[in-house]
Amino acid sequence: MKMHKLRLELIVTSFLQLLVLSNAFVTSSTLRRMSRTTITSSRSSGYLTENELWFNQTLDHFTSTDHRQFEQRYYVFLDYFQRPDGPIFLKICGEASCDGIANDYLPVLAKKFGAAVVALEHRYYGKSSPFKSSTTENLKYLSSKQALFDLAVFRNYYQELLNVKLNRSKGENPWFIFGVSYAGALSAWFRLKFPHLVCGSLASSAVVQAVYNFTEFDQQIGVSAGPECKAILQEITQLVDQRLASNAEAVKKLFGASELKNDGDFLYFLADAAVTPFQYGYPEQLCPPLVKAKKDGDDLVEAYARFVNRTFVVSVNDYNRKFLKNTAIKEDNGARLWWFQVCSEVAYFQVAPSNDSIRSSKIDASRYHLDLCKYVFGKGTYPDVDMTNIYYGGTKIAGSRIVFTNGSQDPWRHASKQISSEEMPSYIISCHNCGHGTDLRGCPQSPLRPEGDAQNCSIPEAVNKVRQHMIEHIDLWLSECQTTHKRSVQYIEEMV
Repeated sequence: MKMHKLRLELIVTSFLQLLVLSNAFVTSSTLRRMSRTTITSSRSSGYLTENELWFNQTLDHFTSTDHRQFEQRYYVFLDYFQRPDGPIFLKICGEASCDGIANDYLPVLAKKFGAAVVALEHRYYGKSSPFKSSTTENLKYLSSKQALFDLAVFRNYYQELLNVKLNRSKGENPWFIFGVSYAGALSAWFRLKFPHLVCGSLASSAVVQAVYNFTEFDQQIGVSAGPECKAILQEITQLVDQRLASNAEAVKKLFGASELKNDGDFLYFLADAAVTPFQYGYPEQLCPPLVKAKKDGDDLVEAYARFVNRTFVVSVNDYNRKFLKNTAIKEDNGARLWWFQVCSEVAYFQVAPSNDSIRSSKIDASRYHLDLCKYVFGKGTYPDVDMTNIYYGGTKIAGSRIVFTNGSQDPWRHASKQISSEEMPSYIISCHNCGHGTDLRGCPQSPLRPEGDAQNCSIPEAVNKVRQHMIEHIDLWLSECQTTHKRSVQYIEEMV
């Protein structure tokens, strides 16, 4: 009798393993920019919750000899959760401090599907730093691969924690994973590498293709700006180059960037300032004033400086290589961390095309980007984009149940999967101010649009149409996941 029971247990175990390998639902037990007391805030703050929770995460997932751990921050929102079997939406926090669960379009989806929402802060960012300093040696555990295993470990940790709270010994809720930008890439890669842990993925503006010379980025800014505004931006770049040669101190002071002693850092700062209106959905704040200045015969450099000083609200030190070299740990110092990931893994080097560029030709891969990587992190720090794309597949990712979405004006979409394939639909949201993460964040993205309100997008219907497609895919894949789960449970019960 005991032998019969043992054989039965082995059969059941083998069956479950086959389910895992076939992407079935498992029945046994992821673009940068407080103290530990519990903080509760209203949704008017832009967050559904800011209540910090913590768990112990493994430092190095790729060794069996190093058992060090660090505390990783996460958040939970259960207001819409349909106990006990509702889905769990795992939101990946990307390359910045994760200060809560934002009140964007994801909570709308959670309410519709009766889902819990959990969000995990990316290792090293915000309060989830494993070390007291960010030396290059200490940063060696900062990678997308380690981050994916963080998500997998956390996913299983929270499922077990939920089971305890629901007073059940075993149980599996259907999980769905979400991310925007780099976190969108992580979302797609997580479904690729751990298909047995989530039913599907939304990969919003997901930069899944590592790119060394990212010339398409600059070219898209030209397309989004239109011929007239593009020509003015190119003229401004030429004028700034000339003034740097004659009086660098004066022109940097004009833009409030005197601390950028390196001319390349300054030019990269100015180029980024021209990118953000198209990337984040407010092009009308850039182009019409510049066109008017051109027609009125005003100084174009001064006109652009007015835009930068008024609208480009960033820390100039994020572009300062001397500041990036600083290894002190600060919650808001994600710039050094993201540059390390850029310099060691994904590149995304935004360089000037060989002709018809908007940014200065001085911003290239070898003279600017690699020189910065070497200066900030030391010799030997180099992004092996070929290996990154071999590991994940780039835009040829061989995954399933992944929805890719991109905004038509977003330059980052050229590092994303823009062509649909089997079980991986891809949608472009086309409108004048549809940019990075428009499907979840609306237009423009600053300030936060509550519930991802799309009414300020130039064509709200374009956003809503893609959102409807998203809902259909999520609904289908959750249903398939739950059906597979029920069949497996029924099969096990019949065998027992």
